[in-house]
Amino acid sequence: MKGEVEHTNINVANLDETVQFLTTALPHFEVRHRGVSIAGVPWLHIGTDKTYLALNQPPRKVSEPSPRLNHVGFVVDDADAVRSRCIDAGYKEGMVPDPHPHRIRVYIFDHEGLEWEFVEYHSGDSNERNDYSDS
Repeated sequence: MKGEVEHTNINVANLDETVQFLTTALPHFEVRHRGVSIAGVPWLHIGTDKTYLALNQPPRKVSEPSPRLNHVGFVVDDADAVRSRCIDAGYKEGMVPDPHPHRIRVYIFDHEGLEWEFVEYHSGDSNERNDYSDS
């Protein structure tokens, strides 16, 4: 599973309208989980057991453009090695999530400030891999 794209995290104007569009276009997609971030932003994951779109509905003023792409997530074999290589090369680490028994997530900002997520799973069970108890 080296470098598989697992998800893309984007901002949308309306979560429910986007879910309606995606489930119309891709009927096999299901909402995996909904939540609200620490910053109060509603979000959800929609897709399959193996791949998904992470959608956020951030508040914004009409005159304020909102960045659409937040990050792209890759499944990797060794998240700590990715972190070390990137930090050693001068890249900055992003969010440091709470520990989870079934995965390690590492967030790194590239040279343009785009955040990339690298996730290492410790389980082949999709229920454990997709556990949202730390969100």
